[in-house]
Amino acid sequence: MSAVNSPYTVLFSAGESSGDQHAAHMFQELQKQCPAIRGQGMGGSKMRRAGIDIRFDSSDIGVIGLVEILKHYGEIRRALRLMKQIVADEKPDLLVCVDYKEFNLKLAQFAKRRGVKVLFYVSPQVWAWRPGRVETYGKAIDMMAVIFPFETAYYDAKNVPVRYVGHPSVDKVQPLRDRPADFELFGLDTGRPVVGLLPGSRANEIKRMLPVMLEAVALLAKRFPELQFLLPQADSVSDEVMQSYLRDFAVPVKIVKQQAYDAIQCCNAVMTTSGTASLEIALLQVPMLIAYRLSPFTYWLGKQLVHIPYIGLPNIIAGKAIVKELIQDAVSAENLAAEIESLLFDTDYRHSVLTELRRVKTLLGEGGGSKNMADLALEMLLKQVPESGISAE
Repeated sequence: MSAVNSPYTVLFSAGESSGDQHAAHMFQELQKQCPAIRGQGMGGSKMRRAGIDIRFDSSDIGVIGLVEILKHYGEIRRALRLMKQIVADEKPDLLVCVDYKEFNLKLAQFAKRRGVKVLFYVSPQVWAWRPGRVETYGKAIDMMAVIFPFETAYYDAKNVPVRYVGHPSVDKVQPLRDRPADFELFGLDTGRPVVGLLPGSRANEIKRMLPVMLEAVALLAKRFPELQFLLPQADSVSDEVMQSYLRDFAVPVKIVKQQAYDAIQCCNAVMTTSGTASLEIALLQVPMLIAYRLSPFTYWLGKQLVHIPYIGLPNIIAGKAIVKELIQDAVSAENLAAEIESLLFDTDYRHSVLTELRRVKTLLGEGGGSKNMADLALEMLLKQVPESGISAE
């Protein structure tokens, strides 16, 4: 698409760390094609660095689970009220809702009633629970952009405009340096295995997952003193929070900031929470385990509503359990340590996991997700998107 000079305004709404990243990359691609375009809205540090005017910092509202959402309800409600006010008062040319499903559905419904075009980026997991929501979202949006190829069928079936844009992580997950250079930069010994810890990007995830991961680290270090441990710190997690767990911890854990992909590529195995991180680790072809805890009530509720056998994206994409999932009561230091030990030292098992991770990477395709999203947004701004519920290829 040729360059567009009109000073369009795009309002972004991203409530979580992954959405902040997706929106930032999309806006950078938009700027290449439309240098005069303006971005504003709700998001975090990545969107701000990309040049988007952040009206509400979403760092403290990126929580998951019913109990956690209730605790932050006042702040979430304030954010929604502000975003609605921006829609009503400033009437942007396009609203891009990035993930953060329930919040963004309410915002999309409000914007649609006021004649603002709505592009929803990252489909709700209708294939996992509440497929009837396809029609609800269909009434609130002008276009659904999905990141997995199998998702288009759910929207086509209900005549909701949909486009498969590809997963943004395929392009985004690129280390800055090669592995030997990272080992030198991070002060790692190339002759000793490295275990990575990814305890999450939200404060409540850190609280639930980092202590048990550190217990597993203590067990592993005792059994295998040669191991090295690396923790890529999410931008949304403060040094103060991280150090509150690591300050008095006896085993050395090296913290790496703003270079997560370089840190992960140094690892021989990783323990991670579910979500986008697990997919990024798969793209980097590093064996992993996925561990996750929720509040007991949120977990019980999820069990009633979710109808797929896996929570990890690599397993969902593969259609089978290629990565070990340790959920709720199964999350223990002993279980985490045992799985990491298998991934490091059971040669046949490690090889089988790596083979399946290569298949997942192939299934995700060639990439171009952020550029495809920018193209789609410009088509909507220029009124070139079909209004019928037909997949635009």
